[in-house]
Amino acid sequence: MNMHIWLTFVLASTLLLATPGPTVLVAVSHALKKGRLAAWSIVLGATLGDFVAMTGSLLGAGAILNASALLFSLLKWFGAAYLIWMGAQLIFTSSRAATLQKKIAPPDTARMFSNAFATTALHPGGFVFFIAFVPLFINSARPALLQFALLEVTFLTLAALNITVWVFLASAARKFLKTRARLVCLIQSAVRF
Repeated sequence: MNMHIWLTFVLASTLLLATPGPTVLVAVSHALKKGRLAAWSIVLGATLGDFVAMTGSLLGAGAILNASALLFSLLKWFGAAYLIWMGAQLIFTSSRAATLQKKIAPPDTARMFSNAFATTALHPGGFVFFIAFVPLFINSARPALLQFALLEVTFLTLAALNITVWVFLASAARKFLKTRARLVCLIQSAVRF
């Protein structure tokens, strides 16, 4: 693969990953709720989910979803229902129950991992996106498998870094806003404007 094409892929992927999507929403919500302890399970879950979506689409799942409007719609509605269910769980968890859970047990990293994995792996747009995006950078005169592998490893590395940055930013925001005096100061500053 030409270095120029690979660098173009890196730039395009970085720009696309900078746009927050459902995976970032899940990662940020867990990091705000649980802090830095949640970071690695979320990063691993999201990266594994990206691996499944990207590998599946490159093996033909993207073409199947693109060809079957019914299958694509079912997967899309299932994914939307799952995201709504997760959002409702986050909204309706009372702060008292969260405080008690925090005192009793450490964050449920297995649940955070599975949420990040499912959100990323089951996002139907990811399948179609990968089948449309990755082949643009493939040189048909060279063996495709090696090129697909290089692009997949590159994308997964960039995606893991992206989620890590979001999680640590949210965790830092959580720490900052945790102190009551800082929160009051922040509110007073906002009211002045």
